[in-house]
Amino acid sequence: AAMAQQRGVNSLQFNQDQSCFCCAMETGVRIYNVEPLMEKGHLDHEQVGSVALCSMLHRSNLLAVVGGGVNPKFSEISSEFDQIMVIIVLKNRIYVYSFPDNPVKLFEFDTRDNPKGLCDLCPSLEKQLLVFPGHKCGSLQLVDLSNTKPGTSSAPFTINAHQSEIACVALNQPGSVAASASRKGTLIRLFDTTTRDKLVELRRGTDPATLYCINFSHDSSFLCASSDKGTVHIFALKDTKLNRRSALARVGKVGPVIGQYVDSQWSLASFTVPAECACICAFGKNTSKNVNSVIAICVDGTFHKYVFTPDGNCNREAFDVYLDICDDDDF
Repeated sequence: AAMAQQRGVNSLQFNQDQSCFCCAMETGVRIYNVEPLMEKGHLDHEQVGSVALCSMLHRSNLLAVVGGGVNPKFSEISSEFDQIMVIIVLKNRIYVYSFPDNPVKLFEFDTRDNPKGLCDLCPSLEKQLLVFPGHKCGSLQLVDLSNTKPGTSSAPFTINAHQSEIACVALNQPGSVAASASRKGTLIRLFDTTTRDKLVELRRGTDPATLYCINFSHDSSFLCASSDKGTVHIFALKDTKLNRRSALARVGKVGPVIGQYVDSQWSLASFTVPAECACICAFGKNTSKNVNSVIAICVDGTFHKYVFTPDGNCNREAFDVYLDICDDDDF
């Protein structure tokens, strides 16, 4: 999620298992551990210039850095790491390279205009599934890189997910479910990546918003999503009865106009970060069976941890200012 703020934060991104996050700034790059919150390292402006995007490989010291902002040192392309591949996302094309020894281009895929560099790669080693915007407005393309021969132009299969442009996309840990939202930002739709069937429709709200981040819990029991309104919504996936329904759903048949509100499910819990600014979100470590947590990292430099229970109770457990946490060691 690229989002410039007064503290010089250009974008924030979790690593593959959400145990760390990268902060791309006008002054360089900072890397943090999530729980406990601590700075792991940094690269200053002299080393990397101003940075638009930064991605890290698991918990290693390998970083992909994309220049941007006021004084960039590197070119402006989007990139994503995997265990054995680097994904490079351009405005209309995606390149996949082998990594780390003597990188070789394995695949390339054409996309429709993708200025945000949207794509997600399944974190599982068993299934190297890549998802990105399709050629048709509102569509997703999925390709299993592990079952595609390098150098061949295997056609990715398409899911018609939304009527307007894709704004956010995510895969769950095993790569069995894809979640997406359009630029309207009111609905999140989940699809089975094998059958392409729509599994469920989750409603963030009725007013438009820009969704910055969608993440699944490690066991895919829950999903969280954050928007430019600073609100994080939490949905149940394993037991969807926990999600709230529209009051209209209990009334019965009320005509086609509001059918869309009746069919979709509303979040079981939500919270708004005090500054109401853009943030990324992910699930924290489970402390007990009935208590789950969500971490929100905001562009204003703040860190929030909320705990929630399956009945929808949600309370803030921790707050910090990550930009004020310093590490004396060089990265």
